[in-house]
Amino acid sequence: MGFSAIDYEGELFSCFAFHAALVILKVLLMVPLTARQRFAKAVFSNAEDARVHPKGKVSLVDPDVERVRRAHLNDLENIPFFVLIGWFYLMTNPSLVIAKNMFRLFTVCRYLHTFVYAVVPLPQPARGIAFFGAFLVIVVMTVSVLLAAF
Repeated sequence: MGFSAIDYEGELFSCFAFHAALVILKVLLMVPLTARQRFAKAVFSNAEDARVHPKGKVSLVDPDVERVRRAHLNDLENIPFFVLIGWFYLMTNPSLVIAKNMFRLFTVCRYLHTFVYAVVPLPQPARGIAFFGAFLVIVVMTVSVLLAAF
């Protein structure tokens, strides 16, 4: 199969760049989401941070704060792989329709994952469906890159 040069002016690259930027922005938005939860619960990880809130206390085990932190960690464990393998995937000359829909699916799934995990927690399988939808996209792109390499 082999690899092709990326058309940086093409529709596919624009779509990928757009969705990569959206999910990177999502990771960045987890910082104020975590801070909001910390202030709402008056729970901080450092004594100097706790002093800025009248009722602030130091705790590393608040379940609501930890839920948001785990969602952030999950982003950090998945989104960089999407950006990296997506870049290589662009070089496999994929179908425009399939690739665009995979980028969209990944983005929607990651936003949904955060929503059902950290914003308005819903019972399983909501989080699992969102997680595995995005995970499947990474697997398909990875396999496509491996096949193109041989």
